[in-house]
Amino acid sequence: MYEKKRFAGEIAITDFLNQYFDRERILQKCRECSGFAKTWSCPEFDFAPEDYWKQFSVYQIVCDRISMKGVKSPREAEERLYSEKPAFNREMLQLEQAAPGSKALYAQECDECNICARLTGEPCRFPEIMRYSIVILTATSGDTGKAALAGFADVEGTKIIVFYPKNGVSPIQEKQMITQKGENTFVVGITGNFDDAQTGVKQLFGDRALAEIMDKAGFQFSSANSINIGRLVPQIVYYVYSYAQLLKMGSVKKGEEINIVVPTGNFGNILAAYFAKQMGVPIAKLICASNENKVLYDFFKTGIYDRNRAFVLTSSPSMDILISSNLERLIYLTAGADASRNVEFMKSLAAEGKYEITADMRENMKDFYGNYASEQETADIIKMLYEKTGYVIDTHTAVAAAVLNKYREETGDKTKTVLASTASPFKFTRSVMNAIDTKYDVMGDFELVDELSKIAKVKVPRAIEEIRTAPILHSTVCGKEDMKSVVMKFLGVGSN
Repeated sequence: MYEKKRFAGEIAITDFLNQYFDRERILQKCRECSGFAKTWSCPEFDFAPEDYWKQFSVYQIVCDRISMKGVKSPREAEERLYSEKPAFNREMLQLEQAAPGSKALYAQECDECNICARLTGEPCRFPEIMRYSIVILTATSGDTGKAALAGFADVEGTKIIVFYPKNGVSPIQEKQMITQKGENTFVVGITGNFDDAQTGVKQLFGDRALAEIMDKAGFQFSSANSINIGRLVPQIVYYVYSYAQLLKMGSVKKGEEINIVVPTGNFGNILAAYFAKQMGVPIAKLICASNENKVLYDFFKTGIYDRNRAFVLTSSPSMDILISSNLERLIYLTAGADASRNVEFMKSLAAEGKYEITADMRENMKDFYGNYASEQETADIIKMLYEKTGYVIDTHTAVAAAVLNKYREETGDKTKTVLASTASPFKFTRSVMNAIDTKYDVMGDFELVDELSKIAKVKVPRAIEEIRTAPILHSTVCGKEDMKSVVMKFLGVGSN
């Protein structure tokens, strides 16, 4: 499937990041297939020298590994990348009650996507600005939007426009976005769901007439969500780091395989885990956890991707997606990197709302397992874990824990597992607190934030605290059919 290159351990990840996390790739136009940059051949990775990976944090690994023009030392890279000091430290936490034997890769930062989206934006802070002003055009199901806005706010030579489903994110997620400062930031709610927003963004990327207008005005589109392959690269490091930490703790022996379970809707984070596996991280099974929008579960079960179904608004809104765009990349790879076949699948999806892969392609996906958690199962996991341990997880992490339990019951596989905890419960307080006890439903959004802090004995994250009284700066709402005119109006180009 991959044309692998052989590198000594440390060099492999260095080469990978140096090659693929650079300005030109991040800023390139996404015009191939249905709007995605092409995938690459992964270098093979080895954990030698083992001690190197055991002693550094993922924060240090990324800072040390990303090569950027104008940076003369890792220290300078660290200072420039993290001038805002986002909490990049991660810990391995036991979640024995929710999923016995698993470890949770938990983001202390309020927003897991914050890390990757900010990294995607950082190359634009360098003085060697291209001849175009870069317009970051992004659709978000809640998490990436705020992270991208924070990463690009007031970055010279850029503008950022974020579309989100007006009634499809949590109140805290929405307030994080609509209070975002920055003269170059624009936030738009659409009267539709995330699929509508993402489809609209991809159509704008493929609009050649608009591209000509943009070009004449000195603008060029790029993206900060997983439409941009650069957004996925830092996520690969999560899984390198998690395995290194298991080695450090003595939980696994070198070369011992682990499983990975990821709550996913758009298939980005779990695809990064797949890339880590292809690079040589000892990963056995990739467990894809869906909520009641279980299009991925059905796909892995039947080989048929079918979005022709009701869209369900759930308590894990960042996974409320029926068009899992990053799956396109896996389809491309398992079809033998045949772009023409990939295009046919995507045309079928656009025209008929479904496609069916071949038996050979399904065989190439045998490392994946899919299942889903209902709303009740999600709430039950949150309540049970809190009552037994005092630890509070968010709704997305609860979906992953529930699916991991199902996988183990179904297969009997007791392989040690890393569970990716991708969001903070502080962003989904009403759903989380109602799962623990319905008495909390009478409270306001920030009353719930304070109550969660109290019962979990965890300080309210700064990212949440700072929006408590922040003024609303963005109030534009449009229909999905008006996205193009809104973009043109914001940029002051063409006839609008």
